[in-house]
Amino acid sequence: MRIFFCGLLLLGVVIRSEAQNKFTADNGQIKFASRAQLELIQAHSTQLQSILDPSTNKFAFLVNVQSFQGFNSELQRKHFNENYMESEKFAQAKFSGKIIEQIDYTKDQTFEVRAKGELEIHGQKQTRIIKGKITIKGNQVIIEAHFMVPLADHSISIPKIVSQKIATEIEADINTTLSRQQ
Repeated sequence: MRIFFCGLLLLGVVIRSEAQNKFTADNGQIKFASRAQLELIQAHSTQLQSILDPSTNKFAFLVNVQSFQGFNSELQRKHFNENYMESEKFAQAKFSGKIIEQIDYTKDQTFEVRAKGELEIHGQKQTRIIKGKITIKGNQVIIEAHFMVPLADHSISIPKIVSQKIATEIEADINTTLSRQQ
């Protein structure tokens, strides 16, 4: 029995030490812009959640679609959630993948990187390579990325009547500071 409890204690220490090596954030920022012929639509969320495991270079983020604020009107925000993103049905947008380049997380420096993985928006997954920048500063990792999201890739259709007001490709920007888990 004593060996069993010692084994459980040791397992708990190993799991905790592995968790401490990960970097997380729950208040990152994600912005998007639709630059159409007749209208600019911009929105943002400060509820981007992210995790990075430096031992495997695996990285993931997710955001609750209804957390986006901004837009040109409350009606536009309502249409975004109900008609286009169907956020009641597809509550989250997420990315899960791996950073391709090898990074030394023990030294303060900046890297240009690419993350390859699955981008899921509106329930549709697409394999993507997203370019970005990682800056290591002590126990923090700052991730910045800019990428385009073609709406057709995620089965989001734009009615012809508003086709000049909503772009077919949306610009997305991510900026998040992850801290080492304690």
